[in-house]
Amino acid sequence: MSERLILDRRDQFGEIRLCMARTRFQNSELTFNWIDSILDVDEAAWDALAGPLPTPILEWEWLRQLEISGSTVPATGWIPSHLTVWASDELVAAAPLYIRSHSAGEYVYDYAWADVARQLGVRYYPKLVGMSPATPAVGYRFLINPRLDEEETTSWILEEIERFCAKRKISNVGFNFVDPDWADLMGRHGFNRWKHQSYAWKNKSYRTFDDYLAVFNKNQRRNIKRERRSTEEEGVVLRAYHGDEIPDSFFPAMYRFYDLTNSQYGPWAARFLTREFFLGLAERFRHRLLFMAAFEQGREDKPIAMSFLLTKGEQLIGRFWGTTAHVNNLHFNTCYYGPIEWAIDHGIQIFDPGAGSPHKLRRGFEAVHNYSLHRFLDRDMQRVMDNYIDEINRMEQEQIDAMNNAVPFVEERIKDLSSEGDASPS
Repeated sequence: MSERLILDRRDQFGEIRLCMARTRFQNSELTFNWIDSILDVDEAAWDALAGPLPTPILEWEWLRQLEISGSTVPATGWIPSHLTVWASDELVAAAPLYIRSHSAGEYVYDYAWADVARQLGVRYYPKLVGMSPATPAVGYRFLINPRLDEEETTSWILEEIERFCAKRKISNVGFNFVDPDWADLMGRHGFNRWKHQSYAWKNKSYRTFDDYLAVFNKNQRRNIKRERRSTEEEGVVLRAYHGDEIPDSFFPAMYRFYDLTNSQYGPWAARFLTREFFLGLAERFRHRLLFMAAFEQGREDKPIAMSFLLTKGEQLIGRFWGTTAHVNNLHFNTCYYGPIEWAIDHGIQIFDPGAGSPHKLRRGFEAVHNYSLHRFLDRDMQRVMDNYIDEINRMEQEQIDAMNNAVPFVEERIKDLSSEGDASPS
């Protein structure tokens, strides 16, 4: 990379934050600017880069609400340190990044690596993490204008990140729940890919909920029908609300459900979001939201349970749920069957239900892998990961394969549905 010109702007650390790369893009020099809030970037400029992505979790408003609500701020262990790349006054690339003093809220459980660092006498924290905070959903990547060469621009960004980390004595860099294609690119840039098991429901050319039921074996098909019916028999009805259909009252109610669910887990709770976060989504992000609400029959003014999901394009992402009532199979209906039926009706191809237990396998979710990416500035730590990561990933894949052997599908019925879908007129 060619010489860089350092400009005089200082951040909260008293260090220089803005540098200029002697690299040209459409007759403009590229500048790298580190910012400590998403508010320092224009929404339209940021979303010109994030909007085309299949995921909603890197869009400006989602990240803004995390910050202004007090959910991802220095006091909670998230120090926003976003890297922006400019050609003159045009934002041409960006990387949402956070300095972290712990790993809570990442859902990538790297405590074993932290223990290795301790044994080697290497400081593990602070670290620099790229992800959408407290959101274990696949899709993270650098935001790069398609007019730029992605491989070359990625190299520039990584050089800038490495210098940033060296100045602040940041020990390692990680990117969580990354876009699978981006993982391949980053592997070429020296990042280790660490494989993790998660879940996904995949639309196998389903046209109706009955098509979905048809791919199960006889016993599980009967079980799902029974689970759906049992909730109805207790006088509970389920309804989906998307976008402008969502009542304003649902947003504070969803926080109460979220808080109630987390209160059951004591010190293991995942209570990372504030009430203000949920309230803030009402005005400008409801077009990305789906609420599945359960009511006692005749009382549709007050939900007794809700699930909160994100949706964009052909993707559905399950995030939170809660209930104030004990109703048989209410969780399965509110978090799985209801959203699956909505997904089929609205052309969703992938439904990520979020972290959780293997009971999802019995409902047609498959075990899949996702990647986090890692590079250590300490050579000894990097050598340890280089030596062991392939074996770790092999064992994780074995677990994924074993879990999928328990999914109660009848493969021939899946093939029949796929064949019917291929034969359908476009």
